[in-house]
Amino acid sequence: MLTDIEIAQNTKTEDITKIAKRAGVDEKYVEMYGKNKAKIDLSLLKETDRENGKLILVTAITPTPAGEGKTTTTIGLADGLRRIGKRVSVALREPSLGPVFGMKGGAAGGGYAQVVPMEDINLHFTGDFHAIGAANNLLAAMLDNHIYQGNRLNIDPRRIVWRRCVDMNDRQLRFITDGLGGRVNGVPREDGYDITVASEIMAVLCLATSISDLKERLGRIIVAYTYDEKPITAKDLNAQGAMTALLKDAIKPNLVQTLEGTPAFVHGGPFANIAHGCNSVIATKTAMKMGEYAITEAGFGADLGAEKFFDIKCRMSGLVPSAVVIVATVRALKMHGGLQKTQLSEENLEALEKGMPNLYRHISNIKNVFKLPSVVAINRFPTDTDREIELIISKCKELGVNVALSTVWADGGAGAITLANEVVRLCEEEKGDFSFAYELDSTIEEKIESVVKRVYGGKGISVLPQAKKQIQMLTELGFDKLPICVAKTQYSFSDDPTKICAPEDFTVTVKNVKVSAGAGFVVVLTGDIMTMPGLPKVPAAEKIDVDENGKITGLF
Repeated sequence: MLTDIEIAQNTKTEDITKIAKRAGVDEKYVEMYGKNKAKIDLSLLKETDRENGKLILVTAITPTPAGEGKTTTTIGLADGLRRIGKRVSVALREPSLGPVFGMKGGAAGGGYAQVVPMEDINLHFTGDFHAIGAANNLLAAMLDNHIYQGNRLNIDPRRIVWRRCVDMNDRQLRFITDGLGGRVNGVPREDGYDITVASEIMAVLCLATSISDLKERLGRIIVAYTYDEKPITAKDLNAQGAMTALLKDAIKPNLVQTLEGTPAFVHGGPFANIAHGCNSVIATKTAMKMGEYAITEAGFGADLGAEKFFDIKCRMSGLVPSAVVIVATVRALKMHGGLQKTQLSEENLEALEKGMPNLYRHISNIKNVFKLPSVVAINRFPTDTDREIELIISKCKELGVNVALSTVWADGGAGAITLANEVVRLCEEEKGDFSFAYELDSTIEEKIESVVKRVYGGKGISVLPQAKKQIQMLTELGFDKLPICVAKTQYSFSDDPTKICAPEDFTVTVKNVKVSAGAGFVVVLTGDIMTMPGLPKVPAAEKIDVDENGKITGLF
């Protein structure tokens, strides 16, 4: 059996100019990065008079170690729509180097549903993440330099909230002490690094709609507080102009292709916990302008990824999805039913039915909270039995939701024909009445409670004293009318990863609340969220190699 990278390397790609033409992008907007990748000039969105295509969100059930295949399904669906004669583009996130060399791997799909060149996309690509890291660290350097040069703004070094970043899993950098070595080497203080995808600049870039909007958002980023509790922003340090200069090319969406030649806009990749976990607004809007259908995805399960896609990305950008695809697997549902990963290859209808409430709740949220039509895509594995598949189909029909089998990993776009036809039917026959999970004029606590009760299925929240003080301060500063971004475990509807399936009567504990003023949302921390991962005992990097001709092996 061929590996993902072998499949990708054995597939002959088309010249990116041909892909751009297929997407309807005039060559004057195409900035070449070699033969098989390009950036698209931002003026395209201003100058095109095309109507927007239908936006389709691909989300999933609560993640398990068994895997769901959300990105693979997203890519396969786009290829499937093209096979039935639709003009389609796909909009995806860029992978981070940390997971690629760590344990999770990349984010270019798998099997015969991939975006290519997968090696480039999973490694340096067009340099977007490096530019974001440079802008992040420029701001950090200017902040520390300001303090060293006399601290005119009266910044309290103990209240610095801006950290440096690097796009690599490196636990050694989580907490450091810097500025050592005497007066000429800076002001000693405690510091730390985040992985680049956790930088607020990543979220800012992905929500910005233009270079001027990007510059304005960068200027609003809060980096520290003064001794008298006043926020200090990047604009106070006169850093926003230079940061924007570093990001002037990174903000342009990247164009690549699927294995079947479907245009793919791969751009941005914010953390799906402390940020909204979606590709850039610009890439999504470009995909919508260039196709009858634009397929995109959100991070983690629907309770985190889809909720933030709707309540943050759609709210800020004015995007309105036409339909939602909820990806599930028999294997994952059986894990939610209590089975161990080693027990998943055997038929077990009892465990499957026991795990189905997880899927039910995600379906209910899309249908009753966000009020959009949906279809369940079963990413079928060879060990799945017909009786297990039939059980899912019959149970979903009782909820008024159709199920489509997907075999895109093995069959590419041909394995998504049924799913593609159902998506088209949803868009043409079932009109949604899109709504948000909360209103912006609610208080911060009311917004949190609304998400916990309406989306997670909990009974309420418990706000710790420190978080109460933070909410009060943010309210006084005028940030209480922003959307919220709840950071919690992705493995449960609750804030306890051991509570699998569809727990009830739980309370979510709010430990800390902070603002991402540049991105434009309030981050609600319900646990200890790791913003700098570490490498596993045997990192994936140990298996990666390159021969004398530059051919990479072992990436997947």
